[in-house]
Amino acid sequence: MPQIHAFSSLASNPLPHSITFSSSPAPIHRRLHHHRPPNLRRLTSRVVQLTRRKQLHQIFEEIELAKRQYGELNTIVMNAVLEACVHCGNVDLALKIFDEMAKPDGCGVDGVTYGTLLKGLGEARKIDEAFQILESVEHGTAPGRPKLSAPIIYGLLNALIEAGDLRRANGLLARYGFLLREGGNPSVSAYNLLMKGYISGGCPQAAVNMYDEIIQLGLEPDRLTYNTLIFACIKTENLDAAMQFFEEMKDRAQNFCDDQLYPDVITYTTLLKGFGEAKDLHSVQKIVLEMKSQDLFIDRTAFTTMVDVLLNCGSIKGALCIFGEMMKRAGANACLRPKPHLYLSLMRAFAVIGDYTIAKTLHKRLWPDSSGTISLAVQEEADHLLMEAAFNAGQLDAAIEKLTNIITRWKGISWTSRGGMVALCIEALLGFSKSLFSPYLLPLVMPGEPIESIMIPFEATRPLLGTLQLNNVVMRFFKDPVVPIIDEWGSCIGLLHREDCHEMNAPLSKMMRSSPPCITTRTSIDHVIDLVLEKKYKMIIVVKHDNFHGTNYSLRAVGVFTAEQLCNLIAASSKVPKQKLPICRSF
Repeated sequence: MPQIHAFSSLASNPLPHSITFSSSPAPIHRRLHHHRPPNLRRLTSRVVQLTRRKQLHQIFEEIELAKRQYGELNTIVMNAVLEACVHCGNVDLALKIFDEMAKPDGCGVDGVTYGTLLKGLGEARKIDEAFQILESVEHGTAPGRPKLSAPIIYGLLNALIEAGDLRRANGLLARYGFLLREGGNPSVSAYNLLMKGYISGGCPQAAVNMYDEIIQLGLEPDRLTYNTLIFACIKTENLDAAMQFFEEMKDRAQNFCDDQLYPDVITYTTLLKGFGEAKDLHSVQKIVLEMKSQDLFIDRTAFTTMVDVLLNCGSIKGALCIFGEMMKRAGANACLRPKPHLYLSLMRAFAVIGDYTIAKTLHKRLWPDSSGTISLAVQEEADHLLMEAAFNAGQLDAAIEKLTNIITRWKGISWTSRGGMVALCIEALLGFSKSLFSPYLLPLVMPGEPIESIMIPFEATRPLLGTLQLNNVVMRFFKDPVVPIIDEWGSCIGLLHREDCHEMNAPLSKMMRSSPPCITTRTSIDHVIDLVLEKKYKMIIVVKHDNFHGTNYSLRAVGVFTAEQLCNLIAASSKVPKQKLPICRSF
């Protein structure tokens, strides 16, 4: 049977210098003044705080400082450090810490240590190592000689279930499930975990079916059992069954006078999400009223859920009332301040109905009143929604002003975005003469014509052989910013740009950009212009339609179209004013 050292060998490498643990005792003069062990509770709390922020490097810096001050730290502190490694997903470092703790001169390990390490191995999908540890614990050969207990295997079991690995989870229960049994049967906690696994694995109906087995075994469902069952019913879109479990949950709590069985805020928010998806406004309002009438602390997540489902059901006024109550309570409890995405949800609703006043207020209060990081994507969408609200409200001047600010601040706008659709409507109303995007007229071409009508013949570009060295043709790149590169059979194999010419003694094929952008002779001019503008191509290779089979290498080119050509077409447009001609967008 493998010993604990079989997996500890994975952690045989020494820790990095910045996080190496010193096993030397404290200086003699310092130990003489320590009449009792130091209180390390504050250090443990600090480690827990940094773990939530995933500041693993900072944790090890402070641990090393504490070791120099106090000497060897106790198992409680080091268990917290081990949990930090697992929480941050660094199981290799967790193994190294375990190895240090388990040494004869280490602080020692206990059941919490093993439970944490097993959880980390399960999350990292190192299942074989985890089972080796369990075997060594079972046979009493593990360091510290911990006894097998439910807390030791719960972490690994939960990790397996979270990953959807029900086969190994059932295997773990088959071998060590006796630790979780009540009266000879698996405990209700084990069933709760299995139901959670079935839901995570995409089989929520299997989780619902386990309820009958729980009752037949004489087990008492707890609050987590009912919450999991209700969630499974929501997943299967069986709202009637969800309400049956909800009512049964309340009846059992009342009959048994069990306060721990009454629905909690998770129960209500789960139901709200289900009925919100079904757009059942009446049931949503009923659940919200019942939820607010109970002696529950409604947290930020619950308030956010209420607002979201009311918006999804079309009750904008109801959502705004809940949001107002949330903001009022946030004055006394900062933890209730809404996240930025809730502001966006409300702004989307008011932008659609054209309520510019409320949308502008939400946009203004997003920065000072929201909680958490406001990403650039959120800021950009908020600006787009404010423009949309102004446009739908009929305030064209305000919408134009917002669009101008968006172009200036965000350096453009995507036509395929929600804000881009509004910008297109504004463009249509303004016309070409007042366009904010500076369209250019192209008097010499028709956008629907094939590119072969205006392309430059490939031979006219004077392509260069890829085997030539740069020092032999370097003057060519003082004149041309990009040159096609061909092989010995005359096929275009790439483009060499001036900025890529950095090795004088290297062949051109080594510095070129392979797979040149290609189009066929039948491609329309407007599509080619879009490619040049959007992709910033300096040159596009044109091949015959019959010779193009979706590959961009070894192509027999017949022509090219360049960004310089497009600039020439735009320059020529200034000489032909006041004509209804094809358009090229400028960004």
